[in-house]
Amino acid sequence: MNRIEETFARLRSQGRKGLVVYIGAGDPDLAATRDLVMAFDKAGVAVVELGVPFSDPLADGLVNQLSAQRGLESGTTPAGVLKTVREIRAESRIPIVLYVYFNLIHKVGLENFIQQSAQAGVDGLLILDLPPEESENYEALMKKAGLCQIYLVAPTTPDERVEKIVRRGSGFIYCISREGVTGMQSQVAADLAAQVSRIRAHTPLPVAVGFGVSNADQARLVASHADAVVVGSAIVQQIATHGRSAGGIESVAGFVQSLARAVAEI
Repeated sequence: MNRIEETFARLRSQGRKGLVVYIGAGDPDLAATRDLVMAFDKAGVAVVELGVPFSDPLADGLVNQLSAQRGLESGTTPAGVLKTVREIRAESRIPIVLYVYFNLIHKVGLENFIQQSAQAGVDGLLILDLPPEESENYEALMKKAGLCQIYLVAPTTPDERVEKIVRRGSGFIYCISREGVTGMQSQVAADLAAQVSRIRAHTPLPVAVGFGVSNADQARLVASHADAVVVGSAIVQQIATHGRSAGGIESVAGFVQSLARAVAEI
């Protein structure tokens, strides 16, 4: 097992749910990213997704688009993100997933990127724009490197394709709870339970639900149906507000801890 698999196995054995946190790497800079991940580890976060900044993040709403822009402006590169992961690994075993667009991988070569990620201490990749049907030898390379390939299932994904997608995934399945791009919402999807059940009918892998979860009450509700809750834009907005201020790391970590506590109550 890698760290993602170990974490979800432990949570399942304890009858607990997990909090998956997304932040944009390099926002406001990579030193802050390192400190935030370390604080999240202490706050009880199960898995961290690091968004590798990209100039055209098609799956993301405005909050995460602006985070990617700030990451690029701070000089963050894929190599810089991997250096930061190595620094985190010197002190923490928290599972780390890179949330990344394929152009960045293609530039350095698929096998090279996977090998470099594994050597740095990354546990999985979530490639937003690489459909399973076009992944060629991606999964074989990931398995060889000991990394989990995280796949997305949307509300609009037909049942027969859900089965094909989850069969090729590992670590956990990311359930997109609503149509559209990332971003905070005032309420969770009304058909959330049915969406999770549809995925579970095809796989024993943990199901993590994201896109739109914005506060502790919503996180608690989602955790009552899923194995894990993914929160991104709400945390990224906290970073945009407090990231460069004195005590900013502590402020963001306090918000994340409130989410972790809500999830742990289920």
